Amino acid sequence: MLTLYSFGPGANSLKPLLTLYEKGLDFKGVRLNPANFEHHEDWFKAINPNGQVPALVDGDKVITESTVIGEYLEDEYPTEVKLRPDDSYGRARMRVWTKWVDEYFCWCVSTIGWERMISGMARAISDEEFEEKVKRIPIPEQQTKWRNARNGFPKAVLDEEMRKVGVSVRRLEARLAESEWLAGDMYTLADICNFAIANGMQFGFADLVNESDTPNLLRWIRQINDRPACRRMFAEVPMERLQPEKAA
Repeated sequence: MLTLYSFGPGANSLKPLLTLYEKGLDFKGVRLNPANFEHHEDWFKAINPNGQVPALVDGDKVITESTVIGEYLEDEYPTEVKLRPDDSYGRARMRVWTKWVDEYFCWCVSTIGWERMISGMARAISDEEFEEKVKRIPIPEQQTKWRNARNGFPKAVLDEEMRKVGVSVRRLEARLAESEWLAGDMYTLADICNFAIANGMQFGFADLVNESDTPNLLRWIRQINDRPACRRMFAEVPMERLQPEKAA
């Protein structure tokens, strides 16, 4: 059976979760708690040495990187539900949007999210405990991100990331004014990958994402939320936990 190690159904963890639900594939979900730094424990780093979720285990194979996992599932587990066009041009258009979300859209929204939500989690533990946990993070850039979350991201960084969020929202709105889905007339991995970041922006970024400024983006967000697979995913997989679990 497929095993997916992830956080709750948001951001990068949502991508493979929704893909699995859309394709109707059986899998075992192992949900880690980021507030306890579980993804940096030795047992998980034996699965993914980078200490990052999501990670998909398929027999003796481990597939990492959220967008790559979606393509792997399409390659290895063809189903009646297709999430990738059959033609090369359609796939190219899809990959333009999955590449963009990974290299641009995800990062600016992530930085604001870390400042707003992860910072409280990073500050909830003592200096000594925090330093011990940071030492276990394999990627230096992630160590820096955790320190910024604890200390507060510089204002200039937050201002620049908010500018990029605005650019991202306007690009999505412009594209979705032209077609039902990002890659054209077909719901694809491009929509899943961007939805993973855009869903909820109507609440967290209401000054940018609203009925007046982005009616097509909101239509698209609602349309995906209304899909049966998406409804099942949110009903069955708990949302993120951002506070450390207390010992019994």
